[in-house]
Amino acid sequence: MNAKVLIIEDDTSIAQLQRDYLEINGFTVELVNDGQSGLNLALKQEFDLIIVDVMLPGLDGFEICRQIRQQKQTPIMIVSAKKEDIDKVRGLGLGANDYLSKPFSPNELVARVKAHITRYRSVTTAVSAPILENKELKIELAAHKVFVLEKEITLTTKEYQLLVFLMQHPNRVWQKEQLFEQVWGMDSLDTEVSTVVVHIKRIRAKLRQAGLNEGPIETLWGSGYRFNKEV
Repeated sequence: MNAKVLIIEDDTSIAQLQRDYLEINGFTVELVNDGQSGLNLALKQEFDLIIVDVMLPGLDGFEICRQIRQQKQTPIMIVSAKKEDIDKVRGLGLGANDYLSKPFSPNELVARVKAHITRYRSVTTAVSAPILENKELKIELAAHKVFVLEKEITLTTKEYQLLVFLMQHPNRVWQKEQLFEQVWGMDSLDTEVSTVVVHIKRIRAKLRQAGLNEGPIETLWGSGYRFNKEV
C-alpha cells in the first residue's frame, strides 16, 4: 500500500519494530520519539495515518490526539501499555480511530493500519453519491464538509464517518455494536461500544447548536439508533 505513516513512540525498540513491519508492507514511515515534536510534524506534514503512544515525554498521546483533531481528520491509532477500559474509551472519545494494547502482534498492527487507511480513503474519495442531503442537513463527501442550514459545522473523523454511515443507511435500526463494527472497523467490546453513545451525543449537540432543533438521529430504546429521513 502506497501510504505515509507517522509513528510517535519513545521506546526505540518498539518504534523500530513498527517501522520495519510497515516498511516491509510498502509504507513510508517517519519516526519521532517525543510528544511535542510528534505533534508539530503531524500538523506540518500530511500523513495517511498516525500511530501514537500514550506515555511520551513532553505531550502525552491523548493531548496529541486532541490537538490533531482540532485541525485534521487523519486516522489515528493509539498504541499503549495502558490496558484499562477507561483509557480506551478516552482515546476513542478524543477522536482516535483505534486503540491497540501492548504487547501486540506486528501483523495485527499492519492489518489495522491498512484497514483504517482504506476506510478513510473510501470515505474521503466517495464518488457514487458526492452529496448527501436531508432537508437542512447536507454533506459534501468529496470535500469532507457538513452543512446545517447552509452553514458549515466541524465534526471529528469518527463523528463525520458515523453521520455519513447513518445517512447512507436511512430508516434502518442499528445496534451500538453494529455501528462500532461498521464505523470503527473492528469487533466491539461492551466497554468500547459506549463510545458510540458519546459520539451520537456529540453529533446531536453540534446539529442543535447549528440550528437543527429536530435532529434526524433517533434513539430506539433497547434496539439502537436510526436516521429518520422524514425529520
